[in-house]
Amino acid sequence: MGAVDRRAVRDPEFEAFVAGAAGRLLHVAVLLTAEPPAQAYAAHRILAGALARTYAHWERLRGDDPYDHTRQELCALYARAARRLPPGSGVLAPLSPVQRLVLVMRVYEGVAEEVTAAQLGLAPERVEALRNRAVAALRETVRSSAGTP
Repeated sequence: MGAVDRRAVRDPEFEAFVAGAAGRLLHVAVLLTAEPPAQAYAAHRILAGALARTYAHWERLRGDDPYDHTRQELCALYARAARRLPPGSGVLAPLSPVQRLVLVMRVYEGVAEEVTAAQLGLAPERVEALRNRAVAALRETVRSSAGTP
């Protein structure tokens, strides 16, 4: 099978994956960038980069979970870009970039602590501590905004 023939098979499969997963992946990106969904320009750019990298590796992903691969790419791209991004105004804006990564992966995506630790290059204990601090910070933000002591 030539390069053109493989691409003819790969494109519909990839398009089907994107059609099914792009909405959830965009939500992950919006949570990470803490942008309002209607103005999620950085989230869209990061997602586009992650999908491009997934597409480039599509042939090698046979048997692997393309969603997991794309989420890993998305998180890696966010981690590299986080210092250059505006702080955002979404619900996770008060958190540091690494706290956002941990919280989104552990709570929103349900990724196991050990897997999150391995993907972020952190010790599992550090992941647990970051998650706990992020949850505490969000609780404090909610209490403060509600005027509750």
